[in-house]
Amino acid sequence: MFLEHTGSRSSRKGWIEVVCGSMFSGKTEELIRRLRRAEFAKQKVEIFKPGVDTRYDEANVVSHEGNTIRSTPVPNSSNLLLLAGDIEVVGVDEAQFFDDGLPHVCVQLARQGVRVIVAGLDMDFLGRPFGPMPQLMAIAEYVTKVHAICMRCGELATFSHRISASEVLVQLGEKDAYEPLCRTCFERARGTMEPTSR
Repeated sequence: MFLEHTGSRSSRKGWIEVVCGSMFSGKTEELIRRLRRAEFAKQKVEIFKPGVDTRYDEANVVSHEGNTIRSTPVPNSSNLLLLAGDIEVVGVDEAQFFDDGLPHVCVQLARQGVRVIVAGLDMDFLGRPFGPMPQLMAIAEYVTKVHAICMRCGELATFSHRISASEVLVQLGEKDAYEPLCRTCFERARGTMEPTSR
């Protein structure tokens, strides 16, 4: 349950919300849902995404389901402070692609009375914490972990397994490059599963 802002920025209390999970878990869909609700309440909303993310659209944030919301692509996190102005709610999509300054920027915005909603992958394709996401999850007032469905067994999926051959950390892609997997299927796919003792 999230409170809605009322009143001037100086009298409002800001906070940070993080929506995290694997590929195809609905992170962006949830971000858009929260931002649309704020817009419906006539709050001043601004959405940012990293300039590197051009998969669906050069500027807009687009979910895998095809829902779209207007956004501003930025090259680094410091731009958020310059562009947020007198905004009440700031959304950030694909936060894992931002620089390590993003948590500090989010804290500054929250101190100014802004509700900050951040969405991103919590782990990279090797199952390691991804970019600034671990720190954001630690400092946020609210953390929501959403899940996909494992493509191999149907259990809840928390890992984004890369099915293409590339080993670079940042590879933009969709179903042609990634599949959501549960821990067991991910470890089996990566060849890291411990043998069971008998």
